[in-house]
Amino acid sequence: MANRAEERRKKRQGESGAAGKERTSRSLYWVLIAVGGVALAVVVGNLIFGATGQGARAPVEISYASSEELLEMAQGVRLGDADAPVTIMDFSDYQCPACRAFATQSKPFLQMEFIESGQANLVFYDFPLPSFPHSFLAARAARCSGDQGAYWEFHDQLFRAQMEWSGRSDPFSTFVGYAESLGLDRGEFRSCLGSDRHADVVSANIELGRRLNVTGTPTIFLDTGEGRGDRIQNWAPADLRPRIQEALARLGHGGGGDTEGADQGSGA
Repeated sequence: MANRAEERRKKRQGESGAAGKERTSRSLYWVLIAVGGVALAVVVGNLIFGATGQGARAPVEISYASSEELLEMAQGVRLGDADAPVTIMDFSDYQCPACRAFATQSKPFLQMEFIESGQANLVFYDFPLPSFPHSFLAARAARCSGDQGAYWEFHDQLFRAQMEWSGRSDPFSTFVGYAESLGLDRGEFRSCLGSDRHADVVSANIELGRRLNVTGTPTIFLDTGEGRGDRIQNWAPADLRPRIQEALARLGHGGGGDTEGADQGSGA
């Protein structure tokens, strides 16, 4: 099983639990400005475990000394080349229907048009909303899968099967089943999900989103390393293409992307 996980890691184009920390910290200088540089002590929430010890289900309490430290704690997961000129930041909730639309419609389009060619990368930041009771556990489940080299496979499965697991009173066993179907080590995954592992990272991502005035999901930013992050209001493929092409042209990388065949689905 370990060999299969290692093969996944080798196949994954640029996947990183920390989204390439050196480049992330450098390119997100605008985030430092938005977050602010003063010393802070923030309480995100309380660590809550399932009644049967089935893992952290809500944000943990986080204290940090500066905005730079918050950026070190927060960890997006990157799809694509870390050196791509454009970074698409996706703050999403696995239980959110609009996020499912982005993941199943816009993400495949972005992969085909911009990510596979190295013109852009996508960085996913967990932003589970309080209104969705299972989204925090789902975010941790994806990261537990990432420990075995299958983050994006599990990410996609969660969104594809959202209607199934989101309606359950407790999706813990369902998530274990998904991991097993992906060929992951069942015991390792179950142990991870049944602990508080990754609760701190997911909580830091939530706080980062709040500091960037993220109030709903999905919230999409374009980061071009120019000292600002542009919030994208309409994230349907037909709307994303010209925004990314414009950014690439401004950076001297050409327009990029195909000009036909964009999905006309609407964003939020």
